[in-house]
Amino acid sequence: MAFDWVSLTTDYGLADGFVAACRGVIAQKAPKAQVIDVSHAVPPQDVRRGATILAQVVPYLPPSVHVGVVDPGVGTSRRGILIVTEEGVLVGPDNGLLLPAAGALGGPQAVHELLAEEYRLPSVSHTFHGRDIFAPAAAYLTLGVPPSDFGPEIDPATLVRLPEPKVVVGSQRLQSDVLSVDHFGNIQLAAQVRDIIATGLLLPGASVQVQIGMHTVDATIGRTFDDVEPGEALVYVDSAGHVAIAVNQGFASSLLMVGQRDPIAEIRR
Repeated sequence: MAFDWVSLTTDYGLADGFVAACRGVIAQKAPKAQVIDVSHAVPPQDVRRGATILAQVVPYLPPSVHVGVVDPGVGTSRRGILIVTEEGVLVGPDNGLLLPAAGALGGPQAVHELLAEEYRLPSVSHTFHGRDIFAPAAAYLTLGVPPSDFGPEIDPATLVRLPEPKVVVGSQRLQSDVLSVDHFGNIQLAAQVRDIIATGLLLPGASVQVQIGMHTVDATIGRTFDDVEPGEALVYVDSAGHVAIAVNQGFASSLLMVGQRDPIAEIRR
């Protein structure tokens, strides 16, 4: 099993050299590997946001080694792992970051702990496993090193999982955890299209109220941003199949004063 592609998803940002160091390690060890930068703007330590981005993107990438690094537990007893799926291998920390993407690629076929010293950098820091462990592992995987060579197989049932997001479906009412806020200020909920259909709210042109915390706005059910006037709020199903809130030519996150980790949104008639 060898791969032509490596994808990178991190919370490293681009102001420092962290991403370049990871890419450099891959280039040194596997110079023919091609790298896709999924995102390096995951909010710092926001494992759920990183997991969401990775899971929603990997189905559209070629078979790859997918490196995910949002790792607030770096240097602790948390395990470094690789997950083998039908469509690629995921590499990163055992903190829930990789499992949603593994599910999007058909589910784990095997999981191995990254313990083999020959597939790491000679000196491993306590705070930069992306460079010292995960990037080298990705490079060697592209060269065809078998996943089993990296360390012992572990039971997928023992992997750390993120808490299931809350979704409550009622008559003409939907409550859902906020899953993410994107670059445009659009608010993606954990609720999916089947959930809003079950509420009876998914009627294009219908008026609803949206509440997050202490902030409430009037919105319209629609399919695309131009279904409402500029500055008006829209509830729609986004390209990932999730219920989302947007403002035409504006920022729903600012209008509703929502942060990345606000827990609950309510949509009601």
